[in-house]
Amino acid sequence: MDKLNEVVGSLGKQPKAATNSNKKRKWREIEQLKEKFQLEKDLKVYEDSLEYMLDEF
Repeated sequence: MDKLNEVVGSLGKQPKAATNSNKKRKWREIEQLKEKFQLEKDLKVYEDSLEYMLDEF
């Protein structure tokens, strides 16, 4: 009976671990997207200033 309880207990723990790893992966993806958008925003500021400088030439 103890082994049955161990098996049932271990089955209940597995989906929880998978859920945590999925959440972590999703947060990493969200953070990567945030960084990408911030980088694009920063580069756009420099791009505008470079175009202005080229117009002066």
